[in-house]
Amino acid sequence: MTLFEILNFNKELLNRLCKVGFKPEDCRYIDLYNEYEQMKNDGEKITYIVSSLSAKYKVSERKIYEVIKRFGKHCTLGAV
Repeated sequence: MTLFEILNFNKELLNRLCKVGFKPEDCRYIDLYNEYEQMKNDGEKITYIVSSLSAKYKVSERKIYEVIKRFGKHCTLGAV
């Protein structure tokens, strides 16, 4: 299967994702955010979570705060 075939097959989903501000690199941080949510629900402090995830995923703390903010936002599609 070619890249074009995959994109064409998922065109509707991709259009919806673009309309809500999806960035392709967001996929890289799904596991990181899941782990953040789990640690937060377990009662860990945010600074500890960010520091731990930064070391584990080899991403700057600033990037982790950015991911937390982006993934935590509610999004609306408007009139789609």
